[in-house]
Amino acid sequence: MNSQTIEFIRPVKSQAHAASQRWSVKAIEALFNLPFADLLYRAQQVHREHFDPNAVQLSTLLSIKTGGCSEDCAYCPQSAFNSTGVENQTMLAVDVVVAAALAAKQSGASRFCMGAAWREPSAEDMGAVVEMVKAVRGLGMETCATLGMLNDKQTEQLRDAGLDYYNHNLDTSPEFYGDIISTRDYQDRLDTLERVRKAGMHVCSGGIVGMGENLTQRAGLIAQLANLEPYPESVPINNLVKVEGTPLAQVEDIDPLDFVRTIAVTRITMPTARVRLSAGRQQMSDAVQALCFLAGANSIFYGEQLLTTGNPEVEKDRALLYKLGMYSVTEKH
Repeated sequence: MNSQTIEFIRPVKSQAHAASQRWSVKAIEALFNLPFADLLYRAQQVHREHFDPNAVQLSTLLSIKTGGCSEDCAYCPQSAFNSTGVENQTMLAVDVVVAAALAAKQSGASRFCMGAAWREPSAEDMGAVVEMVKAVRGLGMETCATLGMLNDKQTEQLRDAGLDYYNHNLDTSPEFYGDIISTRDYQDRLDTLERVRKAGMHVCSGGIVGMGENLTQRAGLIAQLANLEPYPESVPINNLVKVEGTPLAQVEDIDPLDFVRTIAVTRITMPTARVRLSAGRQQMSDAVQALCFLAGANSIFYGEQLLTTGNPEVEKDRALLYKLGMYSVTEKH
């Protein structure tokens, strides 16, 4: 198979969106099945057309409200359905969050992401989050939040506070979704993303690979993301971190080269998105991460902790980027 066999389908025109090129699941599967060198060559061509290939955007993620989530996501240590030892904690104070954001900025992060473990925020929760967003924006950083489902009023509140990005992952394909989550419908996720767009904020949305999905289901996730109109500005690709006490603790690991392929396909199908290496980097070798950058990844979570799982130490990341001749987008070269 070669790149000439890749097929496209075109969408039906609507009043809301002009017609644009869309990806079928079959076409994305064809990309996955390309010879490895051909796939990476194509991804690198697309990447260089839109980005500095040696620049990486650094984001830091902080859990502002940990544990006790009422969703039953099979991968999540914060779900109340899973016995992982993560305790239900109250929301952090605004000054604690601002201090963490300032430390992240001083370490080189340009975007600060705030995550909360709940199905959807309450009115009281939103008041505190709005203050956090305003304060972090006041430090001169980009802001991102992941708070679960939102209604129209809540998206407007976040927009007015100055939130730059809202993260709401699709997690997996519609066909595999029911095997992972039963407490929220796939359409709920799409509806929240539509509200975020309507409010005028940027979308951060990706998924998790290595949860036991097959190739068609993995291609189905990429198709869902790539066919959003427009597709997300930021696409985090997570490699499942298996946590004891979750239903996926014993699932078979994804082959590292298959993960690299996922990065490359994401880059090709969403050329101008920031493709972020997210959860799972702590388990990756430097060589695998280097291949991911070659495949078009140009963003990472930066700092020793994600929400509840580990991440490479800052000094280790700095050493890796130095070895690769890469640098933060905030640095001048």
